Amino acid sequence: MTREGALIVTLAGVVVVLVLLVWAWRRRSRRDAGLAAPVGAPPAGSAELARFGVLYVATTRHDEPLERLAIRHLGFRARGEVTVTDGGVAVDLDGAPLLFLPTARLAAVDQATVAIDRVVESGGLTRLVWRLDDGTPVDSFFRPQEASAQALATAIRPLVPQTGDDA
Repeated sequence: MTREGALIVTLAGVVVVLVLLVWAWRRRSRRDAGLAAPVGAPPAGSAELARFGVLYVATTRHDEPLERLAIRHLGFRARGEVTVTDGGVAVDLDGAPLLFLPTARLAAVDQATVAIDRVVESGGLTRLVWRLDDGTPVDSFFRPQEASAQALATAIRPLVPQTGDDA
């Protein structure tokens, strides 16, 4: 095979892979079109308890850390901040509106090691379990930048209602 032939075969393979990736993401986006992140700010007068610079990793189906959900504003990794207030958790991601998870939506918080394509040291991610509008639990994963995942989980834990289950 000539160099030009090899180049054409390689480029064709790359194009096929890219087309498949776009097709898969659009299919996932259509599947999850009815899911919405709670856009909004903490209630006026909420006291800030802690603030963490984070890398947002993903939001997945509950207890399925490899099944990404294409929720608008939470579909892609981003840098941002998680602010813990007395009324809930605010998530401010670069390029997205402020999201606010009131305490009534929170179901659990713990540490994780794996989410989608991110594998870190044991307990290096904070997993926040929260409920969508219809009550479906989902897991959002964060990697704190200047603090430990344990510190973020510890700051959020007092806000999680004690219901006897984690979802």
